[in-house]
This record gives sequence, C-alpha cells and structure tokens, in this order.
Amino acid sequence: MAKERRPQQVYTLLVEVGRKAGDGLPEGATGAALMCYASGIDEAEAVRETVAILKQADMAPLDVTGYGTLDERLADGHDIDDEERALMAKALEQNAVIVAQVTPFLETAEG
Repeated sequence: MAKERRPQQVYTLLVEVGRKAGDGLPEGATGAALMCYASGIDEAEAVRETVAILKQADMAPLDVTGYGTLDERLADGHDIDDEERALMAKALEQNAVIVAQVTPFLETAEG
C-alpha cells in the first residue's frame, strides 16, 4: 500500500542567529532576526530545512519561532499583505526557504 503524500505548506518562521565568521551581518551586530517563509510537509520539516540552509550560508541559528501556515496566521488575526503572500507562494512553488527580512541586533553605546 502506497503511503499518502501530504501536501507541502509554507510556514512563517522567525529565526534568531548569532555571529559567525562570514555571516554577512553588519559590523557591530551581535546577531539578527530573520523572517523566513519555508515550505515543508509540516512545521518541523520547514524548521529543519531552514536551519540547514542558514548553516550552509555561514549563519549560526540559535532559536526558531514558528508562526504557522497562512491559514493559521489568518485565523490568529494576522494582517498579511500581498507582498508577504507573494513570497509565501514563491516559497511553495520553488519548495524553498525565503529570507524575507533581516533585522540585525546592534550593540548600543550606553553612556
């Protein structure tokens, strides 16, 4: 009996990364938050794929927070614009991880 294949879905993930040589983050950054859209048959697969891709890109993933699929986010009352929906569709179409936004954590001088 053939195992039924579950459809790919796109998950919204917020990944916190630390510093690593060659990570491409700006000088003075202590890390960054990356908003990613990743395809997978479930959120666990999307997280694994995202972490693997970021490690290949010389980034140091520390923590991943999942926000669910488009339908789950809409049910939670999230406002999702056309640009974000287009990036999600691209991630699904290409079976890819898309980093939509990078927010560096910069040290601030206290004084």
